[in-house]
Amino acid sequence: MAAPRKSEEGKADVSQMERVLTAGSLGDVDKPNQDSKVDEFGAHTKTDPKEIALVKKIDWYILPILWVILNFLDRNAMINGKLNSLADDLNLKGTQYNTCVSILFVGYLCGQVPSNMILNRVRPSWYMAGFMLAWSIISLLTYMAHDYSTMLACRFLLGITEAPFYPGALYMLSMFYTRKEIATRMAIFYTGNMLASAFSGLIAAGVFAGLDGKHNLAGWQWLFIIQGAVSIVVAIAAFYLLPDAPLKTRWLTEEQRQMAHKRIFDDTTDRREGGTSVWKGLREACSDWRTWVFCLMDNMHLSANGFKNFLPSVVKTLNYNTTITLVLTCPPYILAGILSILVSHSSGRFNERTWHTTVSKLIACAGFAMSVGTLNTTVRYVGIMIFVGATYGVNNIILGWTASVLGQTDEKKAVAIAMCNTFGNLASVYTPYLWPDSDEPRYLKAMLASIGFSLGVVVCAWVMRFALQRQNRKMLAASNGGVTNLYVY
Repeated sequence: MAAPRKSEEGKADVSQMERVLTAGSLGDVDKPNQDSKVDEFGAHTKTDPKEIALVKKIDWYILPILWVILNFLDRNAMINGKLNSLADDLNLKGTQYNTCVSILFVGYLCGQVPSNMILNRVRPSWYMAGFMLAWSIISLLTYMAHDYSTMLACRFLLGITEAPFYPGALYMLSMFYTRKEIATRMAIFYTGNMLASAFSGLIAAGVFAGLDGKHNLAGWQWLFIIQGAVSIVVAIAAFYLLPDAPLKTRWLTEEQRQMAHKRIFDDTTDRREGGTSVWKGLREACSDWRTWVFCLMDNMHLSANGFKNFLPSVVKTLNYNTTITLVLTCPPYILAGILSILVSHSSGRFNERTWHTTVSKLIACAGFAMSVGTLNTTVRYVGIMIFVGATYGVNNIILGWTASVLGQTDEKKAVAIAMCNTFGNLASVYTPYLWPDSDEPRYLKAMLASIGFSLGVVVCAWVMRFALQRQNRKMLAASNGGVTNLYVY
């Protein structure tokens, strides 16, 4: 198949970008660099009122719609449905439920890297909204699944249609936010998923209590119908609200478009002017060993995060009824959302990645140890609060770190983000088998594995830190101290 060619419109955008980068008369566009405070890595703190206003405007347009869409990624209905009659109605045996959980991520993984390669050549707003509409329809129709095979097919198709959104959204954020800004925005964005996880239990409890058996449909079937229907409405709105690249964003003025583009260019280490082909971006990402370290880091992080698909089952081992169990899944995710934003904000403010990752993961290890070390209900629930609360902020740091280190071209960055997220989510294919019902109530194998995976993340973070320190020293030596934009670690 021939490599995709840039359109004439794309060439015009490159020309416009080069004009922006070389223009000496655009005083307002250059102003952020002139008036900003600069840290040891060359990252700028915003002081120009125009740039501050621009970032606020981007925040109010981009974050709410991405946040709402992520809230409707339709994965929790399957998880909560297990506490209703889903397994019995579908006659699931042995590990068939676990397979239904993991098969979604097989489809999800297959589509991510190709999707981000395409995303760099089409309108992201229409592309991502279109796939959201597709997954919403599939989610709604899942209520018709009547056995293992039909549920397996629905879950696989749901994974394929959900694949473009999350890596695409991360790429979109990286196009608008600098190194110091992106982790906090990713954290705010990801709270959509955490709040969906938090309140899905409460919603499920209400649906199961009020609609179970209505019109000859089980509670879990109503859950798929309701979530899918609401998602369709959000998808239609997304066609009009999602942005494209900075130079094409219709709700920015011409001056703001130029400033938005230039500040990201200036903030990226080793950034190269102009574009490249998507295939060259793929080759560059695959041949850069740092891509694979980030992939491994994210994979081990999400392997330690395997509890997310089984938290209701874990909480159920505290021996409460179904309604109380679903309610108790809410506080850990609320805590996780708060801590995620705080940790990510701190990481961005101090432009530091390694220690924030290390401390978060060690705290999570303590939570896993508490949960597996005793059958005391209070201690185990506190442990659950700790390991859920401490885990989620790390994902934003890893993906933001990936975007800043591997952003030499837009094409390379898009592929690197998708690769990192793909290899990370590979964990969701095998981790469900670490949580068999036979391991209740301690889930010893899963908890100990989560501790090991968490420590692996710490090792990867320090390997990357030492490598980037060495690379920064080489860059400074080669330029006799003239380099001002260095890699953050």
